[in-house]
Amino acid sequence: MGRGIVGRLPGFLLLAAVLLPSIPAMADEGRIPPLVCTYEVSRWNVPRRQSVDHRTVSHSYSSLTREEIDPETGCTVCSEDQVLIAVPPLEPFKLCWKLAPKVRQVLEQLLRDGAPLFTAKGYVVIRSRGPLDADGSRTLFSNHSFGTALDINAQQNGLYDNCIAFGPWCRLVMGGPWEPGAPGALLPDGEIVQAFAAIGLKWGGEIKGKQKDFMHFSPTGY
Repeated sequence: MGRGIVGRLPGFLLLAAVLLPSIPAMADEGRIPPLVCTYEVSRWNVPRRQSVDHRTVSHSYSSLTREEIDPETGCTVCSEDQVLIAVPPLEPFKLCWKLAPKVRQVLEQLLRDGAPLFTAKGYVVIRSRGPLDADGSRTLFSNHSFGTALDINAQQNGLYDNCIAFGPWCRLVMGGPWEPGAPGALLPDGEIVQAFAAIGLKWGGEIKGKQKDFMHFSPTGY
């Protein structure tokens, strides 16, 4: 936008131009944003290895903070932005409205093809990433918090740390052990991983760093 155009904008439009980039552009995608944002949130405490500080947050949708919006997708932590996915025999779960239709289609097709899908988990708001606070709790929202992450077959595909490359030195911290070849275990060239890759969801079993999250899918893999 050129300086000449900005100089001629009324005051209220100048204010809107400053505020609107912090709010997901849902109206442009055919969806009117809700008026209120509500969500239940907790923190992951590393020393105690459990979620703590459970609380409910509620405020106007127009006052969303930058940290409450996923920069990758524009999805938010608000429960109002989540869509229920019910694909029997899986237990229903929620994902961001932007991802839900494609994920539902993938799951339905995989189940029709007889893929070993046992469990699925999506939206849950928790600060489980980033630096620790004084109490040893994480301070940043996970991708699950925005409804942009999906866990598949957690009991067959655990989350490991100390695991730059998978081996006996890796430490299982959540879910069940990953045993390639076992029923429900996810593999990089397997039908489940490939089906999600086709809709832009990366597998956590191939992320870089000290963790391998074999159950996990998201736009970034983390």
